[in-house]
Amino acid sequence: MNVLLINGSPHPKGCTYTALNMVVAQLEKNGLSTQMLHVGNKAVHGCMACGKCAETGQCVFTDDPVNEAIGLLLEADALVVGSPVYYAGPNGALCAFLDRVFFMRNELYAFKPAAAVVSCRRGGASASFDRLNKYFTIARMPVVSSQYWNSVHGNTPEEVLQDKEGLQTMRTLGDNMAWLVKCIAAGKAAGINRPVMEPWEPTNFIR
Repeated sequence: MNVLLINGSPHPKGCTYTALNMVVAQLEKNGLSTQMLHVGNKAVHGCMACGKCAETGQCVFTDDPVNEAIGLLLEADALVVGSPVYYAGPNGALCAFLDRVFFMRNELYAFKPAAAVVSCRRGGASASFDRLNKYFTIARMPVVSSQYWNSVHGNTPEEVLQDKEGLQTMRTLGDNMAWLVKCIAAGKAAGINRPVMEPWEPTNFIR
């Protein structure tokens, strides 16, 4: 059982990484393997709405990590996305990345547990957390909770390590995700099938 973690911070070993690493430690303590992909320092294209991904299953842009991440996510059993908070929202490059990852193949991520983690100096954590969870809920991914909203506070990794409640929230998140991944595997082994998805019925407000 493997969990993919996405680090959406420009800093490879900054505050977001510190929070994600706490989740990693707890997942591995529970016997799961992990892989962390750092995308926050990459030049990521926004979606051009060209529709080619519907034909080929791949994005036409091949010079950023989107296609790689889709392959890793399809193989993973669960997903954790981490981001710093900028202007009360997630990193813009991460949002561009997630827009394309989820627009292309979101039906294939259904029923994979997912969670968001945000890191902020002072404010904007709840708005950023809410934005990231939108990607999961539109893709039928069970959202894993903790004992509080999944955020840490601090302006440096050293300050994050002083956020005792934030670190506890990350540990609890790791435990809860490991439990859910194992429960899904046990249910599958016992013959419990996934829900059957109804055909999509798109309904526009203006006709």
